[in-house]
Amino acid sequence: MRLHLHLLSDSTGETLENIAKAALAQYDDVETLRHFWPMVRSEAHLERILQEIAQNPGLVLYTLVNPEIRRTLESRCRAMGLPAIAPLDPVNHALSNLLGQEAKARPGRQHTLDAAYFARVDAIQFTIAHDDGLLAEDWEEADILLAGVSRSSKTPTSIYLANRGYKTANIPIVVESPPPPELFDLKHPLIVGLTTSADRLIQIRRNRLLSLNQATETSYVEQDAVTREVAYARRMFADNGWPVIDVTRRSIEETAAAIIQLCNERTLEKGRS
Repeated sequence: MRLHLHLLSDSTGETLENIAKAALAQYDDVETLRHFWPMVRSEAHLERILQEIAQNPGLVLYTLVNPEIRRTLESRCRAMGLPAIAPLDPVNHALSNLLGQEAKARPGRQHTLDAAYFARVDAIQFTIAHDDGLLAEDWEEADILLAGVSRSSKTPTSIYLANRGYKTANIPIVVESPPPPELFDLKHPLIVGLTTSADRLIQIRRNRLLSLNQATETSYVEQDAVTREVAYARRMFADNGWPVIDVTRRSIEETAAAIIQLCNERTLEKGRS
């Protein structure tokens, strides 16, 4: 089935894209043709978009705060017999009722250059600089430190967490090269061990070697060696009481969500103590 999906936003449209992606993930065999319309802030701009919608009818999702532009879009979509949905409206209505105030009709207000924005930029810079065991002397400044064997998704998880505002360092656990002593003396960062099944790890590593045109018959992908490597890392995590997340069947987003939950639980425990 083919679906034309029109996303209209008076800001960057990032929120709409995430909502649409989450909803579409629940359906199989749908060919989605996305028509992305950011920064819609005038009737003239909307008119050009409506012509495109008429030529490619489908579902219309929008986040528009200007009441005149909203009314025009809604009435024209009704006339064309097309559904037009503002997915944030129910949330805003509920918040208005609970808080006793109206929402500020400001496009893209969540993207203002506030302290949280600059903190996220700082987290990204820190995380990039402290990838793969670099700059151990700065690890105490991290919010999170991920430890795991090679190809256990440490780097992509670190970058994802950085985009959520967490300063994240990571270190590879290598049997032949024990971690620096600094790792075991850290107080501030939440240290999380990432592990995976040996079979899955071998598959990922073989694919990595093939993509680099390197030999695939090495201890890096040998069953017994990889099994020992995973066991060595697990023992280290257990000996130090670090929480462990098995990433074998988890996406990066799911792994990061589990880590953020651990951070939140740790913060609550500190608040109670």
